[in-house]
Amino acid sequence: MQKRKMIIARNIDPQLAEKVKELIPEWELIIGREQTTWEEHIQEAEIVAGWFSGMEKYFLADDSKLRWFQSWSAGVNNYPLDRFQARNVYLTSANGVHAYPISETIFALMLALTRKIHTFVQNQAAKKWDNAGLKLEIHEKTIGIIGVGAIGKETAKIAKAFGMTVLGVRRSGGTTDYVDEMYTIDDLQAILPRCDYVVVTLPLTKETYHLFGKEQFKLMPPSSFFINIGRGEIVNEIELIEALREEEIAGAGLDVFETEPLNTASPLWEMENVIVTPHHAGATENYTKRLIENILIPNLKSYLETETPNINLVNYQKGY
Repeated sequence: MQKRKMIIARNIDPQLAEKVKELIPEWELIIGREQTTWEEHIQEAEIVAGWFSGMEKYFLADDSKLRWFQSWSAGVNNYPLDRFQARNVYLTSANGVHAYPISETIFALMLALTRKIHTFVQNQAAKKWDNAGLKLEIHEKTIGIIGVGAIGKETAKIAKAFGMTVLGVRRSGGTTDYVDEMYTIDDLQAILPRCDYVVVTLPLTKETYHLFGKEQFKLMPPSSFFINIGRGEIVNEIELIEALREEEIAGAGLDVFETEPLNTASPLWEMENVIVTPHHAGATENYTKRLIENILIPNLKSYLETETPNINLVNYQKGY
C-alpha cells in the first residue's frame, strides 16, 4: 500500500521537522525548498505546505491527491482560490505569525515620521545640523487600525502603552481588548477625521480594493500619517501621491505597493514625507518556528483527527 505523503516545500530546522514527523510516522514526509526535492511527489501529496509559482499545475491536475494546502504567507489573494474551492481543497494561511514583527514595523514607521528620524538620517549623511521643524509627539494621540486581526490587536496593545485612543475597524464590528471603539468598514468615513494615524492591516479582497483614495485622504487631518502594511492595491497610489503633494496628510509609511518592486520612476521614492520599505515588514528570525509550531502542527493534529484543519481556514466566499 502506498504511503500517504506530505510536502513541506521549505528548508526547515531538523528539530522542527522531527516534530512534524512524530505526528505522521507512517507517512512519507518530503522536506526541501528545491523543486527537484518535491516535484516527483507533488501529485501524490495529500498535504502541501509552502507555495512556489507553477506548483498549481501539479497539485490541481485531475489525478492530484491534494486535500489541504498550508500557505507560508498570510495573504492568499495570489492563489487560484476558485480552483482550490472547485476541488474542495482546504487552504489555511499564516495569519498570526507576523503579529510581533509587523506591529514593531508599524510603530517604527509611526515614530520615525512623527519624530522625523528618517529626516535626521538623511541629514547625518549630508553632515547637516538642522532640527527639521520637529514638534510632534505620539503620546495620547488617536490611532485608527483598519483591520483588527492578529496584527491589529498587537498594534492596539502597543498603542495603549503610549496612552493612545484606539479606534478599530473589523468586518464583524465585535469588540476586543485594547480597542476603545470598534466599527465596521461602513463607518470608515466617519472615523477618519478623528485619526492622527491611520494604519491599514487589511487583506486584499474585492471589497478592499482601492478602499483608500482621494475622498478618504481628504477626510484625514492634515497633520495625520498613513501607514499601509496590508496590500498595495488597497490604496489608489496615484491619489495617495497627490494627497501627499497637496499636504492633505502629513506623511506615509509604506511597506506595500500596487506594483512591486516599486517602480524607480515613482515619486514616492523621493518624497521627504514618505518612508518606503520593501514589503518586508513581516520578516523575523522566528517566522518558520512560529508557523510550524503555532499553525502547521495544530492544524495537522486537527486534520488527522477530523480531516479538517481548523486554524486560519480560508473562507473562499470572503477571500481570506
